[in-house]
Amino acid sequence: MKRLVDTDLATRQVPVRECFGLDSDLEVMGFAEPSDHVPEVDPNYRFDPDTTLAILAGFSCNRRVLIQGMHGTGKSTHIEQVAARLNWPCIRVNLDGHVSRLDLVGRDAIVLRDGQQITEFKEGILPWALQRPMALVLDEYDAGRPEVMFVLQRILERDGHFTLLDQNRVIAPHSGFRLFATANSVGLGDTSGLYYGVQRLNHAQLDRWNIVAALNYLSPEAEAGIVAAQVPTLDTPEGRRLIAAMVEVAALTRAGFQSGDLSTLMSPRTLISWAENLQIFRSTARAFRYAFLNKCDASEQAIVAEYYQRCFDEELAATPGTPAPHGGA
Repeated sequence: MKRLVDTDLATRQVPVRECFGLDSDLEVMGFAEPSDHVPEVDPNYRFDPDTTLAILAGFSCNRRVLIQGMHGTGKSTHIEQVAARLNWPCIRVNLDGHVSRLDLVGRDAIVLRDGQQITEFKEGILPWALQRPMALVLDEYDAGRPEVMFVLQRILERDGHFTLLDQNRVIAPHSGFRLFATANSVGLGDTSGLYYGVQRLNHAQLDRWNIVAALNYLSPEAEAGIVAAQVPTLDTPEGRRLIAAMVEVAALTRAGFQSGDLSTLMSPRTLISWAENLQIFRSTARAFRYAFLNKCDASEQAIVAEYYQRCFDEELAATPGTPAPHGGA
């Protein structure tokens, strides 16, 4: 991997093996000290090797990186945690249906100056980030409005200059500017019905992303390790056995979703919520109901209860208010 060398910006060599726990002798450049907009380091975060290398290539070689995967797999967090260890400023913009072209580009605004009301141009987040050493992360990229997506077309080029038509100005990207995006689909739309609002992407634009990485669910062992790290009170022999059963339930919901038995599934985020709820309610079943079961369609709750019973050897009431044995809810 070619290293970016810019002594005005990135002056610290970061060993990949030591900093990210990957089996690699690569070194990437990072900033010497954290500054505004640098995310906080999560010491318990576990890096997926393939995704981490893709993100590091984006930072080190100025590549445009799109990360695709199911919800809750930690796509945006993955980028943030790499940026945190490189001391690279990073901001996230969610391309929901309310983000317009003017939000990205900027607009005229009335301001008070020397007692007089005047109209002046206020830059949007895109030209602001372009002119700084900044990693811009576009979340929910496949849900962006068409007019917003075409604004991004030009800056997807590595040396892409951005034209502000209202200002008759062309902005050259800062040498430390980086562009990432996350998406639930890979730009071909959503056939599962799980991600309402996802659109088919313009293939000419999709082709401009230099690297497309897929971040899927981790192995059961890795997922159990993440839960134990996020909820340290369960990091005991007994707690790890409990976590293993919870991870098994999550795997069954994912298999049920793939086979068409369920319309939703447990993500790693939901799994962590279940473990955190357990610390509050002291009941595995009640915590499970609040974290996941109540999100399921009523017609599917019996299936989910069967998954729970299979992993915990304990009946789980399929409907709220029905008593369950062993302190269940």
